[in-house]
This record gives sequence, C-alpha cells and structure tokens, in this order.
Amino acid sequence: MENDVILIERRDGYRVITLNRPDRLNSFNETMHEALMNALLDAEADTDCRALVLTGAGRGFCAGQDLSDRVFSPGQVPDLSSTIERFYNPLVRKLRALQMPVIGAVNGVAAGAGANIALACDIVIASRSAKFIQAFAKLGLVPDSGGTWFLPRLVGPARARALALLAEPVTADQAEAWGMIWKTVDDAGLMDEAHRLAAHFATQPTIGLGLIKHALDASETNDLDRQLDLERDLQGRAGRTPDYLEGVTAFFEKRQPKFSGRH
Repeated sequence: MENDVILIERRDGYRVITLNRPDRLNSFNETMHEALMNALLDAEADTDCRALVLTGAGRGFCAGQDLSDRVFSPGQVPDLSSTIERFYNPLVRKLRALQMPVIGAVNGVAAGAGANIALACDIVIASRSAKFIQAFAKLGLVPDSGGTWFLPRLVGPARARALALLAEPVTADQAEAWGMIWKTVDDAGLMDEAHRLAAHFATQPTIGLGLIKHALDASETNDLDRQLDLERDLQGRAGRTPDYLEGVTAFFEKRQPKFSGRH
C-alpha cells in the first residue's frame, strides 16, 4: 500500500526494504521505527531470505530523526536517550547481527542517524548524487546510531573528528575515496547494482557469510590471540555446514556449487 512507511519487495532469495516517507526524506518517526524492525525480524525468520537491500523512496535515503515527531511542551526537558535506547540502538544492533549480508543502497541524502544506519550495513553503495552528513553538531547533539564507532574505523580519527564537529556533507565519490563506503555508481544504475549484489548473495553459503560478519565485528575489540581462537571456533562451525561439503565437492567435480544456505 502507498501509505505504508516501509515497503517490502520479495525477490528470489532476498528482500528489498524501502524506507517510505519520501515527503519527509524518509526521516524516522516511531511508526517507521517499529515497521522497519518488524521487517528485519520477518526477513530474519524467513529461511529463504539470504540477503537484504535497504534503500529509501524518493530523492533521499534517510534524513535521520523527524524533528516534527518531537514536539515538547514549554519548559519540558526532552529525554533523547530514551528514544535512542528504544529505537536506534536496537535497530543498529539488529542490522549488524543479521546472519546474512545487508546492502545499503544510498539514493540521496543520508543525514544524522540516517547516515549511520547506512554505515551499519555490510556493503554500502551510493548514487553519485548522494551525500553523507553527520548533522548532529548543528543541533548541539552527539552522533548516535553508532556514528562515533563507525566513523573512526572507516575513515580514521582525524576525518571522523572533523566530520562530527563540522557537520559538513561528504559526497558519494569522497566517501568511496575515503573508504567510508564500498562503491559509488551512477544514479540510474544504483538499484541495478543493489539487485546484482543481492542476487549474488542469494546463491552463496549464507551461514559462512554470517560467520564472516561475526568475525570481522569481533576483530574490532579482540587482540590477536582472541581473534585467532575465534577464527578457529568459527571455522569449525563453518566446516560442519552442508555448504562446505558442497563447495569442496563442486571444486573437485569442476562445476558451480549449489549452496543451500542452511545449517
């Protein structure tokens, strides 16, 4: 339905989830938060869904929080930490914990929490006209939704600090050059590239890809010894999946493997 704040398109082996408040640049209100989380949980429970694409309707990806959803009475002191705890933190945690690749297809401005939700995806592609803006400083706020965690790791501490303090926009080409995102594509080709990636992942060893995500996230805080132990344990789990047997068999039979993505 056109009035749905989240659109879900089911494809063979993957889903496209579209933020759908284009008149508000897909900024978040409580209704969209709840609908997006439900869409992620539903995709997670579907064993036939082996990849996700997250994008926005209209001319932007997501402008962050809808400020019109925060109308306070005179003299009222807002508790923004409550909104973060209820909505933004669970969303970022869920995106990172999904045991399938998540592709962020950034089709325009990604500002504030919208920028950091995009960066929480596993692979981020952006249209050439897209921009990423850590807009928080303009409101006297702190980057949330993982912004202070993602930015230093993606672009380094000097650039992260400047982006957070100055709140200046970063073009898609600059974001690619800095390693903030995976790739910039022409505007007209953005969704074709997103579908190509998702269709590829829909044929791959999903359990192994989920374990790769887990290992890479853990490496951010592990020392080498702990990471080596984790690699050992995860490799043991991966080696017991049917997809590992299929991959080895296909290699010796000189054919393309047919991965099931199942345990």
